[in-house]
Amino acid sequence: MDLGAATEAVRDLLMALGQDVHSEHLLDTPRRVASAYFELLTPEPFTLTTFPNDDGYDELVLVRDIPFRSLCEHHLLPFHGVAHIGYLPDQRIVGLSKLARVVEHFARGLQVQERLTRQIADYLQLNLEAKGVAVALEAEHMCMSLRGVRATGTTTVTSTLLGLHRQNPATRAEFYALAGVRS
Repeated sequence: MDLGAATEAVRDLLMALGQDVHSEHLLDTPRRVASAYFELLTPEPFTLTTFPNDDGYDELVLVRDIPFRSLCEHHLLPFHGVAHIGYLPDQRIVGLSKLARVVEHFARGLQVQERLTRQIADYLQLNLEAKGVAVALEAEHMCMSLRGVRATGTTTVTSTLLGLHRQNPATRAEFYALAGVRS
């Protein structure tokens, strides 16, 4: 990413929008905006730590209310909310903090909520080889709240169900009930 070019582009955008970029309040704004986008668009590397499932645990593992924020690729405005992730272990279990890291990793960048939900689920299924993975995201989109329809406080819910969570209605219902998501 070219921070210098991004800074100039923000300055040009502000000028095109009729803003006084020489105002004391806006002098450093282009750099701050470019730095903020750099942070929001750059995934942090991490390693998914898994452990042998020595005890043969085969019930739902669920982490609820993982906060996330991302940028709508259609308007470059934020959307934010919580992720709920559940999985049915097979041979491996995951370090629980890594579930939040997976969410953070895929949330960085220009996104749509549907793709983000699917990327998280697919990544976990691929790396855990779980019997089932379930991911639900609940988010408010600033592109709906701040502009256009201005539907403040609305929540968009997306989910991706893989393996037994997709195939078994009881397993699916357990995930939604424990996650607190109306299905």
